Order: sequence, then structure tokens, then C-alpha cells
Amino acid sequence: MNFLDQLADAERQNQSMLCVGLDPEPSRFPQGLRRDAEGIYDFCAAIVEATADLAIAFKPQIAYFAAHRAEPQLERLMAHMKAVAPRVPVILDAKRGDIGSTAEQYAREAFERYGADAVTLSPFMGFDSVEPYLRYPGKGAFLLCRTSNPGGDDLQNQRLAGVDGQPLLYEHVARLAQGPWNLNGQFGLVVGATYPQEIERVRALAPTLPLLIPGVGAQGGDAAATVRAGWRGDAQRSTGPVVVNSSRAILYASSGPDFADAARRAAEATRATLAAARGC
Repeated sequence: MNFLDQLADAERQNQSMLCVGLDPEPSRFPQGLRRDAEGIYDFCAAIVEATADLAIAFKPQIAYFAAHRAEPQLERLMAHMKAVAPRVPVILDAKRGDIGSTAEQYAREAFERYGADAVTLSPFMGFDSVEPYLRYPGKGAFLLCRTSNPGGDDLQNQRLAGVDGQPLLYEHVARLAQGPWNLNGQFGLVVGATYPQEIERVRALAPTLPLLIPGVGAQGGDAAATVRAGWRGDAQRSTGPVVVNSSRAILYASSGPDFADAARRAAEATRATLAAARGC
């Protein structure tokens, strides 16, 4: 099953557009949990188990593991997610961007070492920096397009005078991902929830691509506005799915021993908000 089919299957099975982001910060763990690499695994595994039937995807952020020397625990967690939620795809949030043999190694890391179903990438070094990931049949690659951080304006919202029509940079990325770069139908786009108008524009330019939308919850993105901007309804199944990520609002819903139950309640509430905005 390829990545798009996995997303569609998880969306139907769990009636969800919610992606649960796994950004473990040991300093925020509840009392009683170790604040080391093993604690990172225990914390994330508990979150996964609590939300496995509520998510369209999981998204571990690799830096939160690598900074604490928890790469082996990330490998274990990836296997655990496959065991607990075998039909829920895993997006490795790595934002890699390099060329040639280095990109080949990053692709190997994401898909062979960690067994991810998809990975996030920076496209700003051009097609040869993302092409190695397309050599893995059925895997997905989400290209950064219009990100949720304020500094995204510095580059992404600038006009390209040398391109026909002088599009904004993020518009050009969307067109490339929908068109000439998308050789095997493996691309998606990352568009921040803090910019619903840009989500709508990206959807118009890239109607068939899945959109990974971070920024809901702690970053202030409006979940309902996000869905209205990116969703095009069941009648257009050629339209790519919307994958709305929430991390901290779910992970740290409680600082007590009930953290996993609280995470589930937060995930249920977000899933319901997204469904209501979609009209389900």
C-alpha cells in the first residue's frame, strides 16, 4: 500500500484528519517518568497507545530524539507504532535538504533505518535534493511550502521576478510539487495553519496533493479555518487529504499521572473540531 492509500485508509478507519505530533521535551514530562532517552520512549509510547484510534498519522520530530541521544528509542518507537497502529502512517519530521549522495543517505535513514512512511523535506536546493527520496516506491515526501513560523515571510512570501507570472516562492513550490517534480505521485506539501488564506491558495495550485498542516493548538492556528481552507469534500476524491498536526496541546494536556488519558481527551476534542469544520 502506498502512502496516499495509507492516509485514505487511516482517515476512513479513524474518521480523522488529526496528526499527532511527537515532540518530546523531557523537562515537561509528568513526575514519575524518567527524563532521559528511555523516558522519551515511555512517554511517546503511552501517547501513541492512547491516540492510536484517533489519528490519521503520527509525526515524530527527529530533533527531539537526537538531542537526547534517543535515536535507538526512536527506532523502537517506530516499530511500536507499527505494532499498535499498523494502519496509521508515520511521517518522520526531519526537514532534510541536501544533494547527491548526502540526500541518498538521508533517504536511507528515514525509510530504511526508521521505517517511516513519509518524511518532511526542504526543497530549496532544488529537485536533485528531493529526487533520492522518490526512489523508494510507495513512500511520501512533504515539501516545505508555506510554513507556520513568522520568519517564513523572509523567503516564502517573496516574488520570483524570473519566473513567468512572477509567483510568490511558496506558489512556485506548490506548482512544482503538483506538476513536473511529482514523477510518481509521492509529494505532499507543508502549509502552516497560521495562514489559512495561503492554505486555500496552495490547495488551488496543488489540488491532488496531501497537505500537512502544522500550527494548530499551541502555535495558535485555527482548526476550523484550516479545514475550510484546505478541504474540498468527499465528492472530489481526487483532492488530496488534509492532515492537521497538533503536538504540544495533546502531549502536555496534563502534567500529572493521567497524562495519557488527558492526551486522548485533547486528541478527541481536536478530531471533533476538525470533523465539524468538514461537515462530518
